[in-house]
Amino acid sequence: MSEHTSERIVLARLPSGIEVATTVHTYTGSNSGPTLYVQAAQHGREVNGTEVLRRLHDRLKPATLSGTLIAIPVANPLTFDRVSYTTSESLDSVNANMNRVWPGNSNGSLHERMVARLWEFASGADVVIDLHTGSPSTLTHVVFEEGDHASRDLATVFGTDLLLGEPVENDTGEEWAVRGFSGKFRVTAAKSETPSITPELAQSKQLIEPAIKTGVAGILNVLRYLTMLKGEPESNGNPILARNHLSRIVAADSGLFQTDPAIELGQEISTGNRLGTLYAPTTYEKLQTVEADRNGVLYSLTQEATVIEGDTLASVAVKRR
Repeated sequence: MSEHTSERIVLARLPSGIEVATTVHTYTGSNSGPTLYVQAAQHGREVNGTEVLRRLHDRLKPATLSGTLIAIPVANPLTFDRVSYTTSESLDSVNANMNRVWPGNSNGSLHERMVARLWEFASGADVVIDLHTGSPSTLTHVVFEEGDHASRDLATVFGTDLLLGEPVENDTGEEWAVRGFSGKFRVTAAKSETPSITPELAQSKQLIEPAIKTGVAGILNVLRYLTMLKGEPESNGNPILARNHLSRIVAADSGLFQTDPAIELGQEISTGNRLGTLYAPTTYEKLQTVEADRNGVLYSLTQEATVIEGDTLASVAVKRR
């Protein structure tokens, strides 16, 4: 029998005994088929994915579905309530970022316990999607593991204007280990041979209509691709395939960053192209001419003028065929 159910589950408990709980939506189709797991808001300020799942709910009719869709619109209630990226040190001093501790540990820190509970649902899926957002400086895109052909196919079906292959483990530099990327949800799923993608849907804290529409269309495309819904995937952007080298163009000093008005996100640029200039606000001294470090697609360019040395100013992905 086809149906939609929602269940409140406890992820962890706070010292006072207050339960950290969230809602799991399960859509059971009228016919057998694959299981798709989708979650949003691991980082609580990233709300576009949550809205995507609400609109998907309004469009889905379990009677037309084959297989099972599991959707969790708020994976991390703690960060969602605080409109934050991480949980405060007072709650988890070991692992502030939920997306660094997958598959979790039922006897571990707060985030590890929360993740372990969610992993009970995700680990049985045939395909997983982890909905995120970037910042105002980031182009909407879908990330998949470089060399994982099943995940690349999934990203292609989902759509957006940029499909970004990300290297992992031994194919990366120091930044991979420093930032704890081996504990990402998508990376953990791929290790268990589950095709997985991370759509980054525009920016945080605001509901961005084009990104939300892209997200809904992308999940519907995946459902069609998996034959969970009838029909063929539909066009969802003009995708460029590129590789993320996990490199960043950073501020060499602190000051005010003025972007070049001729430069736009999504634009193909060449090594040495001028992206902007960093100035000292008090002496008016030019501190840095910021240039592209490689040929490729500019998918990140900060819009914040006040920067601190070491801040990311831009990122360029190498275009692939």
